[in-house]
Amino acid sequence: MAKLKMHSPNLTRDNVARIRDLFPGCVTETASEDGSVKLAVDFDQLRQELAESIVEGPQERYHLNWPGKREALLAANAPIAKTLRPCREESVEFDATKNIYIEGDNLDALKLLQENYLGKVKMIYIDPPYNTGNDFIYEDDFAEGAGDYLRRSNQKDEEGNRLVANTAANGRFHSDWLTMMYSRIRLANRLLTDDGVLFVSIDDNEAHNLISICSEIFGSENFVAQLAVQLNPRGRHLDRFVAKTHEVILVFVKDGLNVASIQGLEKEGRMVEEYNKKDDKGPYRLLGLRNRNQAFNPTTRPKLYYPLYVNNTTGGVSLFRDDAHQAEVWPDAPNGVKTCWTWGKEKVGKEGALLCAERTGDEWRIYRKDYLHSDDGKVVKTLVKSLWTDKEITNDYGRKAIKDLFGASVMDFPKSPELMAKLVRVGSHSNSIIMDFFSGSASTAEAVMAVNADDGGNRRFIMIQLPELVSADSSASNAGLPSIADIGKERIRRAGKKILEREVNDAWNQDIGFRALKIDTSNMADVYYVPDLLDKAKFDLFVDNIKPDRTPEDLLFQVMLDWGVDLALPITNQSIRGQDVFFVDGNVLAACFDATGSIDEDFVKELAKQQPLRVVFRDAGYKDSSVKINVEQIFKLLSPATEVKCI
Repeated sequence: MAKLKMHSPNLTRDNVARIRDLFPGCVTETASEDGSVKLAVDFDQLRQELAESIVEGPQERYHLNWPGKREALLAANAPIAKTLRPCREESVEFDATKNIYIEGDNLDALKLLQENYLGKVKMIYIDPPYNTGNDFIYEDDFAEGAGDYLRRSNQKDEEGNRLVANTAANGRFHSDWLTMMYSRIRLANRLLTDDGVLFVSIDDNEAHNLISICSEIFGSENFVAQLAVQLNPRGRHLDRFVAKTHEVILVFVKDGLNVASIQGLEKEGRMVEEYNKKDDKGPYRLLGLRNRNQAFNPTTRPKLYYPLYVNNTTGGVSLFRDDAHQAEVWPDAPNGVKTCWTWGKEKVGKEGALLCAERTGDEWRIYRKDYLHSDDGKVVKTLVKSLWTDKEITNDYGRKAIKDLFGASVMDFPKSPELMAKLVRVGSHSNSIIMDFFSGSASTAEAVMAVNADDGGNRRFIMIQLPELVSADSSASNAGLPSIADIGKERIRRAGKKILEREVNDAWNQDIGFRALKIDTSNMADVYYVPDLLDKAKFDLFVDNIKPDRTPEDLLFQVMLDWGVDLALPITNQSIRGQDVFFVDGNVLAACFDATGSIDEDFVKELAKQQPLRVVFRDAGYKDSSVKINVEQIFKLLSPATEVKCI
């Protein structure tokens, strides 16, 4: 019997729990006075979470540490003055698609997407550099304070110039790689839905470290498994001691208690062949009702040990003895050892129609019918296995898929579309957003479209890839694809067309397009962020603070980022009293970026009649100061729910 506490609540323990909910990486294990292990707040780490510069103060604790970890945390939290610029000429079905392809540094992209997709991404898959000593990593340098970093990131565009070789001669071989991954996974975690899942392909070089940093960010209780995926059945003959045939895919979920995080897979092949019986409800198999595990017995599970009664003529089963059901059957093994049933009496009472009995010698054995199809007609699913050996998921199939699309091997070691499709089925629902921020040749995007075509889902993808240049004499370069980002975009174009050539599910919206967006410095002139540095000789820049090479659509997408609006929403352009106005998804956002000083009160009143949820104007667009002053009052009168801003 549990005892009363007989003392007031332990508020310290409650406070630690609250901090753990907000900052799981700031609660660690430490030794108490009696030597036992307890949870404690890592105050140094908590100070770093709340600081805009690097905080000193290390202490002994149980956690993974490396030179650069604090810089990685600062990198994840520091703001940037960058934007996403639309590129219509590289897009496919720009005005109709819900898919996004972002070209640029994935750390910048993850920061820019925080407002738009916070808690909205169901599945993230990444295939990062494996840190073999032969690949490249991102060299992030964010050691200065947030203010300095904001200035620097606005004035210097380092896109494409932050990849460095991470060779074994580098004294920070593991540390540089961990620093790169830590900040990105922290930001990615924030984007996941409550039932979200992260898949990470990795090999033995960093798998152990990656589990540690993901456990710190997600919580160790949300680690699901290491999937062993056989990519090279022959083994790599150049390996030392052991010819490796597989890599692993680490699986972490946002909430380990959320049963919707991981989907089962439809049964196929030999599993379907087991359903060798049939009745009016369709194919089924028989599963023994007796629990064969002798650890479950009348002592450990007394409520599961009871008799059932069988109709000697029909094999029907009942909880009670009556004129028709006379044969008494207990859940005992043939050797007399007492075990128990897998169902309790209540479940038998509700679903007894699924039970039947068959005679074996002089004994009756009780079975339950397990049907191949659920009530909605779909094939029932089975738990995902930890070992994947399908021949279609190997590297050979990945290379073949690329060669079939391009006529040449334009990408080294591309993942098989079938492997990615299997992950999409496991990790997403029919209308999920799926992200890959090391997208490479865009196998993930192809898989999303293929799975949609099969099951009628309307999943969306967000691909992010640095425009890393390929070798000048490579097949990709000879094909007119100078960067990995170019390969990825072209693959989506070709794969989408190929998918539409086959039979597809009628429920699919057939979205094979994508909006191409490129990371660039902010649309705002430098003085917008640091007005104290304004040169009086350039005072006109302060009046019109937009960079001269930026288009109204560039400005629109930066406003959508700033306001947290979905970047895939439909955009229309209307003319109101001679002014061009963007409308995003009807009335979600209205934007007029006229810079001629012709926005007057009549135009504002006409726009207010549309009752947009948000509206934005360009600061230089107002006819005079009185119009600027009266804008908010006009909206308060005609559309009080509208939020008004200017740039």
